[in-house]
Amino acid sequence: MKTFIGDDFLLTNSVAEDLYHNHAASMPIIDYHNHLDPAAIASNHQFKNITQAWLSGDHYKWRAMRANGVDEKFITGNASDEDKFSKWAETVPNTLRNPLYHWTHLELRRYFGINELLSTETAAEIYSETAALMNKDSHLCVGLLLQMNVESLCTTDDPIDKLNHHQAIKERIKVPKVYPTFRPDKALQLDESKEYLDYIQRLSTASGITINSLDSFLEALQQRVDYFHENGCRVSDLGFHQIPAFNPNATGLDQLFSSLLNGKNIDLTEKENLQGYVLTALCKMYHAKGWVQQFHLGALRNNNERALRELGPDTGYDSMGDYSQATRLSKFFNNLDNTDQLAKSIIYNLNPRDNDLFATMAGNFNDGKIVGKMQFGTGWWFLDQKNGMENQMNSLSNMGLLSRFVGMLTDSRSFLSFPRHEYFRRILCNLIGTDVENGEIPHDMDLLGKMVEDICYNNAKNYFDFSE
Repeated sequence: MKTFIGDDFLLTNSVAEDLYHNHAASMPIIDYHNHLDPAAIASNHQFKNITQAWLSGDHYKWRAMRANGVDEKFITGNASDEDKFSKWAETVPNTLRNPLYHWTHLELRRYFGINELLSTETAAEIYSETAALMNKDSHLCVGLLLQMNVESLCTTDDPIDKLNHHQAIKERIKVPKVYPTFRPDKALQLDESKEYLDYIQRLSTASGITINSLDSFLEALQQRVDYFHENGCRVSDLGFHQIPAFNPNATGLDQLFSSLLNGKNIDLTEKENLQGYVLTALCKMYHAKGWVQQFHLGALRNNNERALRELGPDTGYDSMGDYSQATRLSKFFNNLDNTDQLAKSIIYNLNPRDNDLFATMAGNFNDGKIVGKMQFGTGWWFLDQKNGMENQMNSLSNMGLLSRFVGMLTDSRSFLSFPRHEYFRRILCNLIGTDVENGEIPHDMDLLGKMVEDICYNNAKNYFDFSE
């Protein structure tokens, strides 16, 4: 049988083949946003089998399995790892035209040298073949990263994190470089719930600052920003459905925050004014440190209340939202830009209707001082597939400069997800190669090759200050 993932997979013309094989393929990976566990990297964790490395925590696969009629015990339940793998293998043939089909076979080939298509018929053999490799250095956590030529990566970390695992990584592991990312979503929840008040207490303990006012809250966050910076952090992130609609001139915010600390409820307008104030203060801290700030916007989370009760968040029950984004983003960035305190920023949309909106919004706040300062981020979550990536790059090309794009990331919890960079690079090269074939851009391989290398690696290398 002809190998499915051939050398020229997704490359439909000779220019695309040249660009990929001679320019894109060998470039190192800077994965500037993922959800990998730093503890696993620090201990160079050994997965017992492919199920633990591949299916645990991967809600993309979980959604597909549920759609295929797989019982939850084989997804997040107590079935054996081999039985879970078998059910995934049973699902894979039904994922045709879903990016999971491509990713599955890319990952089997790149990490395990397996060319067979995964199905019920091949499941047992593939499970056994992969198991024989999982205790080798090449398939421990660090080895899996090195196999994919990962030069550096950024995990996603709460402000209260001690970062002890990152400290251990720095002492023990030279390559890849691993950096924390400051993700203050929980700090910005700003409600009267017991969970939030408990979080404030943990933030107080982590910072060593008694939080009894809005000023002391910001002081505690500044302490954590300083601590993260000392431990190599150069990137922040925020995952909100939309930027808070706040009034920069709102008054009485101290009293509002005190009300929250006393367990009293505040209305939505008051909450958003408070969130906007705190987020603005944080963004000014990021600017002072020279960080890059990321905004992941548009997810409608935890749609299924029964599943949330039984399984918790981040288990595959989120979707695209249809939130209004433009006015809020514009006002928020403009407020920071007015005092020249707008940091380098990457904005990601989850609804494809917002592609052109986000691409043009980024262009509003470039100031000529930093190359590619404002970035329209790569196709995210439900959009990190072929159509989503092509549409994102087309919008960026039409509204901005694709040549200054900082490229792909995994946004993944799986150590086996890094072939997604290859996937992106093949799609990028084919997009450009097709334009050449159509006579829309010149057949200048020096010009095009440099552009591809920049998008795959050089732009991110120059954009993020990971020098130590």
